[in-house]
Amino acid sequence: MMFFCLLAAATVCGCDRAGSPASAETSDADRAPARTPVAAVEVGRRDLSRQLSTSGVVAPRVTTRLASRASGTVDAVYFEEGDRVEAGETLVSLDMSEERAELARALAEEQIAESEYERVGELLRNRIVSDADYDRARATMLVARSERELRETRVAFGRINAPHDAIVTVRSVEPGEAVEARDTLFELVSMDQFVIRLGVSEMDVVHMRAGQDAPVRLDAMPELSLEGRIRRIFPTADSVSRLITVEVELPSNAYELGIRPGYLGRVRFIIDPRPDVIAAPAAAIGEDGSTRYVYVIEDEKLVRREIETGVTRSRWTEVVSGLEVGEVILATSPIDMSGGMPVRIVGWRG
Repeated sequence: MMFFCLLAAATVCGCDRAGSPASAETSDADRAPARTPVAAVEVGRRDLSRQLSTSGVVAPRVTTRLASRASGTVDAVYFEEGDRVEAGETLVSLDMSEERAELARALAEEQIAESEYERVGELLRNRIVSDADYDRARATMLVARSERELRETRVAFGRINAPHDAIVTVRSVEPGEAVEARDTLFELVSMDQFVIRLGVSEMDVVHMRAGQDAPVRLDAMPELSLEGRIRRIFPTADSVSRLITVEVELPSNAYELGIRPGYLGRVRFIIDPRPDVIAAPAAAIGEDGSTRYVYVIEDEKLVRREIETGVTRSRWTEVVSGLEVGEVILATSPIDMSGGMPVRIVGWRG
């Protein structure tokens, strides 16, 4: 009996020293390095263009203030606010009775001077008068002609005509009123071209150019989307605000669409356009002196990759060189990481 007990004990001890296959696998796993859990992101292309939104009031590009060119009494006024006028139509006429009388006298004097000039010319051909007499008669005739033209011009000043097709927005005179030269009588606006003038900082205006698209939305007509464009950029900044005026032109049919001067318009500019660039999270980019780098994840290990960067927009930075679309990189700060470190991806950022 004692012999069998000793034999059984020896058999158990021999098995423990030799070891089982399960014990060997556990030992190998204990020796394998731990993999650090990380968040990753797949490199892709993004629109990193910068947008600028601002607002301004719709205004006609051309506003004309018609002033009287003569002093006198208003004889008649033919239009009022809201009326459409065509180029050449008379808006106001003044009482020009005195000027017409002066014109009639000037016409008579011109006729007399022309007759005298013709008579002296005939006498000169017959050598009855001298050349000096002829020159005096000619000069008198020219003075009389210029006087008649002057009187005609002054009579014409009595009619104020529309210089172009427009709509009357201000009427400042009524029949019977006395006006002085340079008094404003009417204000006309052209409805075929509306603009919005905006103040833009020097930091933004350097990225703008004439002809650039500028989408516009109106508070009064929120369902309407307009394709505006930059018509011109003023050459100097305002001395007080330091802002530079940018003039945005609305489509030529804006008036027919129901848009009116005074509506508030909101304009969106795309400045410094970068529509399709390779980008990486700004937080994933490390700095080593003047060198910038990221960690690319290859075969579950971190591989340091130097990159060249461009602009940063929000949480994304443009990668000019060093990365390709589709590569997977560490999405978080690389400060505590090192090349060759084994990792396992536990989350994705986008």
